[in-house]
Amino acid sequence: MDEVQKNHLKAYGIAFWVLKNGGEVDWLLNYRGGSFMTKYDKKLEDECNIRGISYEVLADAKVAEIVTQVGDPSVNMDLVKLEKAPRIAVYSPKNKLPWDDAVTLVLKYAEIPFDLVYDEEVLRGDLPKYDWLHMHHEDFTGQYSKFFSGYSSAQWYIDDKKAQEDMANRLGFKKVSKMKLAVAQHIRDFTAGGGFLFAMCSGTETFDIALAAANTDICESMFDGDGADRNAQSKLDFTQTFAFQNFNIDLNPFTHRFSDIDVTSTRVVDKAEDFFTLFDFSAKWDVVPSMLTQNHDKVIKGFMGLTTAFNKNTIKPGVTIMGEMKTANEVRYIHGEYGKGQWTFYSGHDPEDYQHAVSDPPTDLNLHPNSPGYRLILNNVLFPAAKKKKQKT
Repeated sequence: MDEVQKNHLKAYGIAFWVLKNGGEVDWLLNYRGGSFMTKYDKKLEDECNIRGISYEVLADAKVAEIVTQVGDPSVNMDLVKLEKAPRIAVYSPKNKLPWDDAVTLVLKYAEIPFDLVYDEEVLRGDLPKYDWLHMHHEDFTGQYSKFFSGYSSAQWYIDDKKAQEDMANRLGFKKVSKMKLAVAQHIRDFTAGGGFLFAMCSGTETFDIALAAANTDICESMFDGDGADRNAQSKLDFTQTFAFQNFNIDLNPFTHRFSDIDVTSTRVVDKAEDFFTLFDFSAKWDVVPSMLTQNHDKVIKGFMGLTTAFNKNTIKPGVTIMGEMKTANEVRYIHGEYGKGQWTFYSGHDPEDYQHAVSDPPTDLNLHPNSPGYRLILNNVLFPAAKKKKQKT
């Protein structure tokens, strides 16, 4: 999984394929870019060739040498066993919207199977069927991604608003915002019960905002039929959130900004200088963030979104920062625990499309098979397959 690999993204798919077929995979943390090692099988070799994945067939003596090397206490490497293919769900609307979701794109490209779920499935209790949940580009505050000022007359916006309202009525909610809050709370409970949650772009920020605003109304009349609570800010409960605290919500319905968690409107970063750096963690002691930051490149190209980057001042204590741009006080990639489960938030919309706009065509990952930005997503997909290690004391 270093620079020799022809297709990093599909390599994750072949690791998943091995797990799905009852095999085990050794994830060699910090060894040649976080390589995968598994028992030789002719079917596996054929599958690698079909998918265009670079691989090496090793003699038993070489395997033993690698295991000894990564286990050496003096080197920052480790071996993590992946044992069972995680059951994957993507929270995404059934109707077609004029933007794409990076996670769905890369899962399809890597040939990793997943189920689509949305509000109805979440609220009827389907989430415990899965190990890993990704939240599609989503607005859990019920403000339709705050696209009102630019797209309120667009047919896709009108259709989506009606579809959401119809769904809320059918499920017994008077407002879409109340339905989305209930969905967010079910997802919170899924995580607390041991699930793995992954979110990108506005799915990160609005999830926490919705949980914090459970006891107030932050939606103006064009979103839910009545005005927002003027005292909403003082009623936010930051004890309910996963990642963020002490943030200020933006109640202006004519802006695309949800809160000062996101720095899109205030950042002054030239595209040519827009990069963030992954942290180096101890593979033997900080196994989880080490898995989530495996890559052949530690400097990742920045990319924008409705939520481009997180204001470091709003990050809760105890949250693990895995990628940031220190010069701008921006955080891009974070992880934490909630109850028995774990979550990862990754800002921005598409790692290979710097400023993806509404109605832009989807990214063709055949042009980006070695994308380090997309690798971070796939690290999270395989993460739940890892055998849990006893904590070192």
